[in-house]
Amino acid sequence: MAIAHFLFGILGNATALFLFLSPTITFKRIIKNKSTEEFSGIPYVMTLLNCLLAAWYGLPFVSPNNILVATINGTGSVIESIYVIIFIIFAAKREKAKIFGLLMFVLAVFAMVALVSLLALHDKSRKIFCGFATTIFSIIMYASPLSIMRTVIKTKSVEFMPFFLSLFVFLCGTSWFVFGLLGGDPFVYVPNGFGCGLGTMQLILYFIYRNKKGGTKKPPSTSAEESLEMGLPKPNQAKKSNTNGSLAQPEHDV
Repeated sequence: MAIAHFLFGILGNATALFLFLSPTITFKRIIKNKSTEEFSGIPYVMTLLNCLLAAWYGLPFVSPNNILVATINGTGSVIESIYVIIFIIFAAKREKAKIFGLLMFVLAVFAMVALVSLLALHDKSRKIFCGFATTIFSIIMYASPLSIMRTVIKTKSVEFMPFFLSLFVFLCGTSWFVFGLLGGDPFVYVPNGFGCGLGTMQLILYFIYRNKKGGTKKPPSTSAEESLEMGLPKPNQAKKSNTNGSLAQPEHDV
């Protein structure tokens, strides 16, 4: 049982790392163009909060036997922090202020959870408090593709829902779901069971609509790779040419 628990934790680390790294395509574009264009920075800030809370929850003095939860989410916190910093550097003034304000809020929430759990709570109560906080934001993170799934059904097209992203959402959710079950930890298996279910639904939709042509056409300059990230572009926002013929990238979904 302990070996299986460890192996599923390793698999969860690998699949989660893929999800964390998938937006690098977008950020290469942002750096190259020195502009965030119409991308949204909100998904990265909220994913940062989720990673911080999950990393804190996985620490031994909060919840024993969850060190693999702490390692991957600690790594995710670093990666998401880099994304947020890059976004703030290249964003327009108003967007820069909005994302910076949200970042301060996220850090304040994390600091509050950490301080309360350290100074006011002990043992089981500490684990429950941190576990509930982690579960809430994990479910929010996993629920972000719901609008994309709705659009797939509406348009009968999977152009905005890349197969490999759906596959790794499923693998990541399933790995941590089994990890949580084997460890008897509802704060791990409940949110990741939700993620596993959503990943399954995405794969089912993909195989139903993969060969069907929907009513929405993909803009010529949009590639599948540019959509291969946790914050997918809003499908209802087509790229529009501006006066000099350049294209604006759709904003990410939250």
